[in-house]
Amino acid sequence: MKIKSQRDFFSGLMFVLLGLTFAWASTEYSFGSSARPGPGYFPFGLGVLLALLGALVLFKALTIESEGGDPIGAIAWRPLLVITAAIVLFGLCLPRLGLVMTLPMVVTLAAAAGDEFRWRDALLNSVLLTLGSWVIFVWGLKLVIPVWPVIFGN
Repeated sequence: MKIKSQRDFFSGLMFVLLGLTFAWASTEYSFGSSARPGPGYFPFGLGVLLALLGALVLFKALTIESEGGDPIGAIAWRPLLVITAAIVLFGLCLPRLGLVMTLPMVVTLAAAAGDEFRWRDALLNSVLLTLGSWVIFVWGLKLVIPVWPVIFGN
């Protein structure tokens, strides 16, 4: 069997492996039922869906011819590291700085990972995402998330 698209083959393989890993790991939790799902129900379903999506991408990579074999290019290290740093920053700063300070920093840092970074767009996204996150998670779902820095209280 010949691989007709390297990109699709390896991304599909990654999706299948990650999906199966998540589905398998979620079996350690109570599964529950459809009416009362337990903590393992949702991750198991997502893992299976991810594995199925990966299988479809793998099938495409093995059956549909692509120009030049669609080779894998160089790894984009800068965006990978910047996005990883933004996720770590979010985890470290949210409990101390709250939502209104952490999200704009994280969104701006994540925007800097792209090639077309513009301050105006990053700041507009920061404001909209912070407001939207407050509306959805704090006001709508009533989750206990620190909104303001610890020095100001919540």
